Amino acid sequence: MIYLKNIFDSIKKWLSPGMEVKRWIFLSSSGIIIFVFGFFLLIDARTAVTAELAIRDFLMSIFKVKISSFWIDIAICTAGIYLMLMSNKRLFQSIYSVIVPYESKKLVEVIYEKRKLDMGTKVVAIGGGTGLSTLLKGLKAYTNNITAVVTVSDDGGSSGRLRTDFGMLPPGDIRNCLVALSNDESTLSSLFQYRFESGSGLEGHSFGNLFLAALNNIAGDDFQKAVKMSGDILSIKGKVYPSTLENTVLCAEMNSGRIIEGESSIPKENGDIKRVYLKPEKCKPLPEVIHAIKEADLIILGPGSLYTSILPNLKVNGISEEIKNAKAFRIYVCNIMTQSGETSKFKASDHLKALYENSINGIADAVIINTEIPADNDGKYKEEGSVFVIPDTEEIKKLGAEVIEAPVLGETGKKIRHNPSLLAEVIMKAAATRKGHTAS
Repeated sequence: MIYLKNIFDSIKKWLSPGMEVKRWIFLSSSGIIIFVFGFFLLIDARTAVTAELAIRDFLMSIFKVKISSFWIDIAICTAGIYLMLMSNKRLFQSIYSVIVPYESKKLVEVIYEKRKLDMGTKVVAIGGGTGLSTLLKGLKAYTNNITAVVTVSDDGGSSGRLRTDFGMLPPGDIRNCLVALSNDESTLSSLFQYRFESGSGLEGHSFGNLFLAALNNIAGDDFQKAVKMSGDILSIKGKVYPSTLENTVLCAEMNSGRIIEGESSIPKENGDIKRVYLKPEKCKPLPEVIHAIKEADLIILGPGSLYTSILPNLKVNGISEEIKNAKAFRIYVCNIMTQSGETSKFKASDHLKALYENSINGIADAVIINTEIPADNDGKYKEEGSVFVIPDTEEIKKLGAEVIEAPVLGETGKKIRHNPSLLAEVIMKAAATRKGHTAS
């Protein structure tokens, strides 16, 4: 009875006022009836002969021309088929316009692309900051099987304040990745990146951070659940995970022996970093992150701040080892510019050496290096002591990594970044030529 009631309720909804689809359902049903009737005429079914004669006599009285029964039967079948095809097309258009009202692509193209992306390469992208979100924007054009592993050691700005006020993990880098993987990136970006410029308690906060903070409270301080809820709301392509759910502090030991605590404090020291580590040092990774790494076809490290965005993820217990042992092809994306306070005067090989020294030697199979020299139009980078990363390819090869050189520079304005589309294209082409790769 319950099953029949559900069917009856569904029919009532389809036929309710304002549902344009009922018109096309009716016409489609009519087309089926007409076609079946025409088919019976063609096979000389006795039940249809009387009707056929009546139709033929009627047409002959109008057109004053003798008409063969065969052509009448063909005309009826054709009319039925046309009515079915036309009404079904309009039915799908009506449903599709409600589900995806702003989509300019045809339904068949959307379905094809979704199926193709669902079967795409399994990618794990590891990092934080704007570097990771830039990469994700490009990757989502190739696959839906993306897992973004994001650092949660930020202690500055809006994220730092929310971390102190609510005891939650910093949402800033997570927010950027969610927006980057969303279907409606341009609209959501302006909303989620909106930063309040005034208001007691609101000034300096971004809307996206407050959104995640609210979801965290709704989820009972379950940050992982809050991130998933946010991803569902934004209909993201892929998954976003914090590398750990433990409240960690990023620390740096300088070559001078001085210890700096706090991610935001490390670049301000302007010293030579010997190593970075987390407090507590044995923090646990998410099981979902470990599973994604084991199942991945491709693992990408960077781009992003080497010591404060990429390495904090690799310092979570077990993650570096899993990457090293993974069957996936592993790529490190080198930054375009050096970063003051972190990688000043670093060449490309220095980035890779630091990556190895702070994780595991040989954790990357290949390094992507930008070959296009950017223009520092406003002199900001020069003033900060940030320069173009020199691509010393031979030194990288000596470290046992393959070098992939390509012009992947984005539009240079106030910020010099990778071009999301160009970077993703280079990465996916490199991965496609190495199918069947196994970790050494």
